[in-house]
Amino acid sequence: MAKAKEEKKPCCKGWIVGIVVIALIVIIVLSGVGMYNGLVRSEVNVDNSWANVQAVYQRRADLIPNLVNTVQGAVNFEKETQTKIAELRTATASVKNEIQNAKTPAEIDAAAQKLDSIVSSYRGLNINVENYPQLKATENFLALQDELANTENKIAVERQRYNTAVKDFNTKIRVFPTNVVAGMFGFEKRTFFAAEEGAENAPDIEVLI
Repeated sequence: MAKAKEEKKPCCKGWIVGIVVIALIVIIVLSGVGMYNGLVRSEVNVDNSWANVQAVYQRRADLIPNLVNTVQGAVNFEKETQTKIAELRTATASVKNEIQNAKTPAEIDAAAQKLDSIVSSYRGLNINVENYPQLKATENFLALQDELANTENKIAVERQRYNTAVKDFNTKIRVFPTNVVAGMFGFEKRTFFAAEEGAENAPDIEVLI
């Protein structure tokens, strides 16, 4: 009887080893799933932050022609000035499309700089707000000025939020063991906005008009 019991021990040990191996596999799989889901959530956060950046830049592109339209509606300008105002609206709309189609921070910055350049080129209009009391009293004009200032603040905030999201994502795909999962599923490093002085600031519109 004792001999029979001894013969069963190796069989029991085999079952225990098998259970341990299965448990380890389950733990590894669940850990991998957790890391993958974490990477997905982090990447979605980056994409959402990017969409917010595009939205505030597009809002800047919208506010400039809206502001100029308000000026145009409140004051009767000569024909040459009216023509240049129309050109400004067209050029700004084109830049807005570039912002909407931008895929990288560099492309956003390039479009924003183009918008700044367009606005700066129209400073020659020499429309001095101080000479037009009726314009300064226009509620739409004052409201748009405030909105434009708020938009500049929002641009700075959204750029920072995007960079924070990118930092979190890029860190995850580099550290072990998450980097193994990232490599298996093709998660790639995302690009930061360059911290350039004044990159988030548009020209002073009051100088323009």
